[in-house]
Amino acid sequence: SFCILFLNTILFCSSVGVFKNGRVEIIANDQGNRITPSYVAFTTEGERLIGDAAKNQLTSNPENTVFDAKRLIGRTWGDSSVQQDIKYFPFKVNASARGRKLIVGSGQMKTFTPEEISAMVLTKMKETAEAYLEEKVTHAVVTVPAYFNDAQRQATKDAGTIAGLIVMRIINEPTAAAIAYGLDKSDGVKNILVFDLGGGTFDVSLLTIGNGVFEVVATNGDTHLGGEDFDQRVMEHFIKLYKKKTGKDVRKDNRAVQKLLREVEKAKRALSAQHQAHIEIESFFKGEDFSETLTRAKFEELNMVREALLYQQILNKARTTMY
Repeated sequence: SFCILFLNTILFCSSVGVFKNGRVEIIANDQGNRITPSYVAFTTEGERLIGDAAKNQLTSNPENTVFDAKRLIGRTWGDSSVQQDIKYFPFKVNASARGRKLIVGSGQMKTFTPEEISAMVLTKMKETAEAYLEEKVTHAVVTVPAYFNDAQRQATKDAGTIAGLIVMRIINEPTAAAIAYGLDKSDGVKNILVFDLGGGTFDVSLLTIGNGVFEVVATNGDTHLGGEDFDQRVMEHFIKLYKKKTGKDVRKDNRAVQKLLREVEKAKRALSAQHQAHIEIESFFKGEDFSETLTRAKFEELNMVREALLYQQILNKARTTMY
């Protein structure tokens, strides 16, 4: 069967859909969820967990839980973006002997490339599709951010191959979004602006659609502007606040940091429906509890929401391209 696998970093999650009856149907996983956390964990018992099970044990096993491979895939060790990201990962990332690939190491002394970690997630999505269809899945279309370069696209395709899939095509996420909304069925030529603020990236793309053909006229984005980055900025605020009040720095305690990050994410979600959210963590650091309040006003002050609205750059770029 022919599947569309959607590999995205919204809350570090992936989705899988199957093309049936002229439309794409997103398939629920074994937990009944239509999105699966892109987490891979290795337990002390030697078991490998993928998806919800891996994410659920993050705070108790942070050094052996790998996530956010999409920010590493297809990049070299010397990439400034990689060097910035690894400062916040609880797991270790090192250069390979040949200097071309990143090696993701768990605390169990196992090493994997980002492609292999991504392949594990894709395998999970493949199994989800096969359980739903009750047949083998061999071919897939995989979506990537529009700003992905050739190396990142090839690395993503390699991950699909490792997962046992024949990757028919790598397509841009804005194009996939336009198809999902049925914009390819529109008559005549249209210009469509796709605004994609995800869990780890931000993209604005201008598409020209005519006769079922999509052309990316202009695209711009930020690989470090999304929900994850909002969480990181709020977390840093509370870490500094905690140090100011207690004189203690929690940054070197991976479990404390991951506990705080988890609660910050929950508080951020709560702010969608209320003006403030309380963050309470028992035995946060060296037996001490954590208790703070995050207001919507403080969240907006700390974060990069305004930056996400600067899509005028893409329109200016598009005018140059089109005229």
